[in-house]
Amino acid sequence: MPTLRISTDKVCYAVVKAREFDVKVAPEWLDDGSNPSDDGMMRILEDYADDPTLAELRSHLRSLDDDELEDLVALTWLGRGDFTIDEWEDLMSEVRDLRASQNTVRYLIGIPLLGDYLEDGLNEFGLSCTDFELDHM
Repeated sequence: MPTLRISTDKVCYAVVKAREFDVKVAPEWLDDGSNPSDDGMMRILEDYADDPTLAELRSHLRSLDDDELEDLVALTWLGRGDFTIDEWEDLMSEVRDLRASQNTVRYLIGIPLLGDYLEDGLNEFGLSCTDFELDHM
């Protein structure tokens, strides 16, 4: 079994933030005269450029070192079913090729269902975010 170079807590934090971001929707209207009491706090569910959830996810991903970012991409691809855990070495080779050509943080943020893929990838290692979510919510 391969070894992860990123802690489960760091992966699970990314899972939680990615899921929070994924549930947001594109803004339906731009009404600068609106306020939280008028719109029923709906702005929090809309996807704005200055979104604090996106900022938290981006900040977390930027705080990771190269090895940790590689593991996140690998877990994403593993969880998405692009590779199996038995193909880990080939998977890591592909991840390194991607990282040489793209901004990894931007790439990860742009993946729909990122949180689900990360958790599915963790499950392949026999790990879960269940305890993390209960402890950190």
